[in-house]
Amino acid sequence: MNGFSNCSANYTGIWSHYLVLALGIPQLTINVTSVIFNGLVIVTRLATRDLHKPISILFCNLAVSDLFTSFSGFWISMLFISNPDVTIFGSQDMLAPYALYTTSILSTIYNQVSIGIERYLAVARSMRTRFRVARHHSIAVVLVSWLLAFLLGCLPLMGWNCLRAERSISVLYSPFCVNYLVFITLPNVVVAFLVPLFTYLRIILILRRRKLRMQACSQASSTYKSAETQVARTSISIWLLALVSYAPFLAGVIFDATNQRCHTDLYPGAYIFRNCTAMLITSACLGNPVLYTLSSRALGARLKALRCPSASRVRAIEQP
Repeated sequence: MNGFSNCSANYTGIWSHYLVLALGIPQLTINVTSVIFNGLVIVTRLATRDLHKPISILFCNLAVSDLFTSFSGFWISMLFISNPDVTIFGSQDMLAPYALYTTSILSTIYNQVSIGIERYLAVARSMRTRFRVARHHSIAVVLVSWLLAFLLGCLPLMGWNCLRAERSISVLYSPFCVNYLVFITLPNVVVAFLVPLFTYLRIILILRRRKLRMQACSQASSTYKSAETQVARTSISIWLLALVSYAPFLAGVIFDATNQRCHTDLYPGAYIFRNCTAMLITSACLGNPVLYTLSSRALGARLKALRCPSASRVRAIEQP
């Protein structure tokens, strides 16, 4: 825990005007760009009436989560530019935008996990499992994801905050409590790393095993090999994007939980790092539509070709 109880709450312009602009303007730019980009993705999905597919529902919901993440990031950036000291010392005004920001990030994580599991089931369906993800399954996943994200993200609004408990207040994300940040961050970031890693590795292994079986029967085509390579590259890119986005934030929370110094002693390095982690998360909101939505049609066609070989090939592959 930090030693805020022994720190003086000095509100005398700790931030440099030039540093505020240098950090705030790029944040605003990235957030506005992400809002526009994800808004276009949502409109495109709705206009093409593509939501009858289970994966399209998950893609559209991911864009909605990224839209709210970018909007709340824009809200926080505006508060930072107008009154940067309040992002260090904390106030009631920071609770709502931080809660919306947390809720949106949690929803994004749950959507990414759901998409990874759906893609795994789509590839493995012709191998072992006969379970098929239907439209109502995707709708149920979306509703449960948002419900869980709202319950966890809005806990500070329900009273789990440190507006009146300075001893356990977060140094980087005041007025959140350090124990709340640890409770929210550690399990969810681990899920965001491990579940997609497992599902995408399983996808790559399944496709590799299937290719080897086809090669044994002299039926592995160059198209199959190209599709397998594309799926592997996309899967690795998705996981690396999550790693780059959330790992710095996790490091910041761990630093926050072990810090013993006052906020003024950490200026400006720790707060520059905090703002940069926010920009990385918003950058992921820009990268998600590229990796998931814009390439989903081509990737979906490749996955369909990979899991649905011709009947003769299936019989040849399944022969002992």
